[in-house]
Amino acid sequence: MHRLAILCALVCLAAPLAAKDSLGVYDSWAAFRDADAARCYAIAKPRGQEKDGAFASIGSWPAQKIRNQVHFRLSRAVPAKSAVRLRIGSTTFPLAANGRDAWAEDARADAAIVAALRSASAMRVSGNGFSDRYDLAGVATAIDAAVVGCAQRR
Repeated sequence: MHRLAILCALVCLAAPLAAKDSLGVYDSWAAFRDADAARCYAIAKPRGQEKDGAFASIGSWPAQKIRNQVHFRLSRAVPAKSAVRLRIGSTTFPLAANGRDAWAEDARADAAIVAALRSASAMRVSGNGFSDRYDLAGVATAIDAAVVGCAQRR
């Protein structure tokens, strides 16, 4: 029942107006494919934050040749060019942020972040008075399911 609740919450978070195909729920993470477009992603909510709309996602858009792009919806808006950091294990990554959104600085940073996610148990996004913590159980499987889900669509 807990997984079903997570799945329902993540579907609502991701994009309420677009149809989604579930690719699976993997512990703290889930994977989805947009029904109308070739976009697939792994997604999770931060620990203990049910109502603020914050989430982490790793998305792929094969038609645009984008694979495993990291995106965060922050629990609190930050001014443009604010210092927002992602900490995975002992490694810290700077993020580009504006309002409630933050991304890796470039495709190379996306790849480094995804590699770090695969071997860690938790991550934290913080800056300007907020700290969003995520469990990483299931992240690797959810990322892989999203990539395969888009590859099968082609």
